[in-house]
Amino acid sequence: MALAHTETDLADRVLGGWTGRVAGNMLGKPVEQGEVWSRDRIDRYLRRAAALPLTDYLPEPTGDEATALRPEWRQCVRGRIHGSCRDDDVDYAILGLDLLETHGFGFSTEQVGDLWLLRLPYLQTFTAERAAYRNLATGLKPPLTATYDNPYQEWIGALIRADIFGWTCPGEPRRAASLARRDAVLSHTGNGVYGAMWAAALIAAAFTAPTVRHAVDEALTVIPASSRLARTVRRVTSLHDTRMPWEDTLTTVAEETAGMGWIHTVPNAAVLTAGLLYGDGDFTRTITLTVRGGLDTDSNGATAGSVAGVFGGAGAIPDQWKVPLEDTVRSAVFGFDGVRISELAQRTLRLAQPAAPRAGG
Repeated sequence: MALAHTETDLADRVLGGWTGRVAGNMLGKPVEQGEVWSRDRIDRYLRRAAALPLTDYLPEPTGDEATALRPEWRQCVRGRIHGSCRDDDVDYAILGLDLLETHGFGFSTEQVGDLWLLRLPYLQTFTAERAAYRNLATGLKPPLTATYDNPYQEWIGALIRADIFGWTCPGEPRRAASLARRDAVLSHTGNGVYGAMWAAALIAAAFTAPTVRHAVDEALTVIPASSRLARTVRRVTSLHDTRMPWEDTLTTVAEETAGMGWIHTVPNAAVLTAGLLYGDGDFTRTITLTVRGGLDTDSNGATAGSVAGVFGGAGAIPDQWKVPLEDTVRSAVFGFDGVRISELAQRTLRLAQPAAPRAGG
């Protein structure tokens, strides 16, 4: 994998990140309910539709399966997609872009909160973000916004907000993680914050890493090695190193993280790491394995798509993922509904501050 030295290459990778995030999100959205859609149930659904191995968006449901899917499934299954559905996993990437365009890389956590109140409808926030939003509206300031009456502090919400910091810090995972941390502490603590730092670093590293495994290893260096998140990601990498099958790796780690809930950062990071490692840089295999892993399928699919899209570039994303998106994003972020994916990528590229080329690269 060539390092991202040229402006053309960087542009392709940033576009790949945005396109991959939207595609992965759309793939996972119909089955986004971890207590209903287990890994086994997702595969049964696919088997009945003769859709294994999965190489495209989810097939239309047959019989009474539709009642268990998210209500948005009609706009997210193959043959029915005309542009992306609105989803918070994409809204926060857009909001992050607006943050950096408005305040620059010196933004404060308080400015993140102010932008939420200005641009994002309250009912389009969930779990930790909704708790923080409510706390902001009552006059609390960070970091109290993250801790007051918020039982979701280590859930996945901050991780899904981190992509923009990776996309704008290509090849600089530590810098990306620092920016993600400043955003995350508005609503999260502990592993919730580490998840955002890790994801931002992972995406930043994917611009220059020779393999996906290198990016995963590099991202681990920005969070405490003793954290539950770091230990779980290392566990997945060690099982992958033994050539354990993907299914067995996920079963093993699911048992070890049992009881944490399907929206907690740690078990979702395990599913995501497995998708990335067993996908090994192939875009389709990466996002389909990640979504088939269950739990928070649209969030994991989106982040996996972002990493794989950056790693290979937009040119390496097969048409079946790109064409149905019609280069269009639906968004609840004020002023952004209907924006082009290509425009978002161009605006991100203008902000991107690449690392200096590595010697011998």
